[in-house]
Amino acid sequence: MTQYHEGYTNLFQENKLSFGLSIPLENYRNQPPTMEHQVERVQLAEKLNFQALWLQDVLLEDPTFEDPATGQIFDSFIYATYLASHTSTIKVGTAATVLPLRHPLRTAKEIASIDHLFPDRFILGVSSGDRRKDFEGLGIPIMERSEWFREAFHDLNLALDTEFPTFSSRFGTMNKSNLVPKPAHKIPMLMTGYCQQTLDWVAEHGDGWMFYPQRPSQQIALIQQYREKVRSCHGDVFRPFIMPLPIDLVKDRYSPIEKIPAGYRTGVLGLIKILEQYRLAGVNHIIFGLSAGSRHVEEVIHDIGKEVIPHFQ
Repeated sequence: MTQYHEGYTNLFQENKLSFGLSIPLENYRNQPPTMEHQVERVQLAEKLNFQALWLQDVLLEDPTFEDPATGQIFDSFIYATYLASHTSTIKVGTAATVLPLRHPLRTAKEIASIDHLFPDRFILGVSSGDRRKDFEGLGIPIMERSEWFREAFHDLNLALDTEFPTFSSRFGTMNKSNLVPKPAHKIPMLMTGYCQQTLDWVAEHGDGWMFYPQRPSQQIALIQQYREKVRSCHGDVFRPFIMPLPIDLVKDRYSPIEKIPAGYRTGVLGLIKILEQYRLAGVNHIIFGLSAGSRHVEEVIHDIGKEVIPHFQ
């Protein structure tokens, strides 16, 4: 199964930049988010032509990890389903599902179900994970997550793509049994970071690459290297590059560009300038993080939707 659903092909286009939002939509900073008004905010984002919502896969609160949201409090698949049920067209994705911590058959069943219930809208980001407390809680050795990831990825894809597959792994055995439902199209799987693998492996197996924020001048070299690896594996095909970007969008549209941790504080004009630099570097999708913002989230969503997104359409 190689044909991607329309959500993937519409969201990611060569030489173009689309925009998504990291859930929760709340400027909670260093406090746990209230998770209030999320539906109203994602509906506003959809109305203003944001194209995707992204959720994290976090099991346990770990005060040492500096993530007061513990992902988005709620389970990523369940909350993605909830948000999708209150919207119509905006894509929902994980950034990212920690494969070593989820049984591949359960993951296959859950994402195939979401895919059928909300056609052309679900995208799966996958990662090897880095939260020690989650691994400890589930009794999975974090230092072996590279092998666990590869095996889970293999079993997940075999269960999704093959009728009555036969395999045996550390996760279990399939023999004369079949996963239902099967997805109508290939569910896109985006690698997040290196997944404890090589860049060659990421380029060969991923339907795109989600990597951490860097300045445009740094990101361009990495993107070029990734695209060269993709060409060597698959020939002349397009694979998107996705990047999260924390922002503090201030009210003054002329405000200068300032660095904040992993992102920027600026006005609308400065943000457009930064985003154009990322587009020219080869980034295809930006996931805005609004948790460190200084303004009401609704105002920021409105300003990006009215003034930034039209610039790139």
